[in-house]
Amino acid sequence: MTKPAETDATLAAIDADDCWRAVLARDRAADGRFVTGVLSTGIYCRPSCSARHPRRENVRFFSDGAAARAAGLRPCKRCLPDQTSRDERAVLAAIAAIKASEVPLALAGLAADAGYSPAHFQRLFTRHTGLSPAGYARALRAERAAEALSAGARVTDAVYDAGYSGPSRFYAEQKGRMGMAPSVWADGGKGVTIRWARVPTTLGLMLVAASDKGVCRLTFNEDAGALATRFPKAELVEGGADFAALLAEVVAAVEQPGQGGAQIPLDVRGTAFQEAVWRELRRIPPGETRSYSDLAAAVGRPRAVRAAGSANGANHVSVLIPCHRVVRTDGTLGGYAWGLDIKAELLRRESGD
Repeated sequence: MTKPAETDATLAAIDADDCWRAVLARDRAADGRFVTGVLSTGIYCRPSCSARHPRRENVRFFSDGAAARAAGLRPCKRCLPDQTSRDERAVLAAIAAIKASEVPLALAGLAADAGYSPAHFQRLFTRHTGLSPAGYARALRAERAAEALSAGARVTDAVYDAGYSGPSRFYAEQKGRMGMAPSVWADGGKGVTIRWARVPTTLGLMLVAASDKGVCRLTFNEDAGALATRFPKAELVEGGADFAALLAEVVAAVEQPGQGGAQIPLDVRGTAFQEAVWRELRRIPPGETRSYSDLAAAVGRPRAVRAAGSANGANHVSVLIPCHRVVRTDGTLGGYAWGLDIKAELLRRESGD
């Protein structure tokens, strides 16, 4: 049998290093994303297959069973990679039901439809998605509301259209989330005073802006016009003595990334998915990096690699939310809105080189 090359077209959408890590972890969340071809045995398996791990040099990854069979491999009889499991079908059906419903669905009903006990189905759903059914529904509602608000919808309309029973429920679920009130965020910062300054740093001229809740923008080599675009209805006030202490903390955190800054308050807002990504970015230890695939997996959406990259790029508070710690799987830097030289220097400082 001719060995399929690692550069085969079937690998276009998957990353071999990420796939191998999933295989070593027997990660069930990766099932369905790719299959593992073992050249020494001539079979292909699910990433979570319980069989003994093969040697890495004997492994090739394929986007699906059809691609593996085209390369001359046959399906594993232990993990049955071509069969969608009952568990997977149950979770997919529940997700479809949650998305289609205009009212919250009870766990007991979802479990009964799947033929499982509520406790078992909750564990099953959480294992596959990273969220409980109720948590998934809340995140979905919040994301729908955020999208409607960013498109200019009235708060009340966005609340009901997203599936909330009323404004009180919407605001109750916003507690603990980062940022301005939804109505303020949707209305370009109306009624909010944002203080800002441009200060020189060893990384370049830095713009810092903050509301009374915390830093809402941190960028390099950018003028105040960007603030006016993002917050067209806010009152923009340059500098001020009451802003100086916060500004000093931010400068220190930027000059010595990873040495502090976690205590600096932030005022940022995004969709539920974006905020989940930003939280994971802040959990990456200084001196370490993660791939975009790692980031997607960390928020329970292993297939949403591109969305994780987009959320990473939507971060408006550089360094304090350390999007510079995300690199390509091969270790190269990838992109950075403020220039790769700044990204490389931030990583160098954090690693102590």
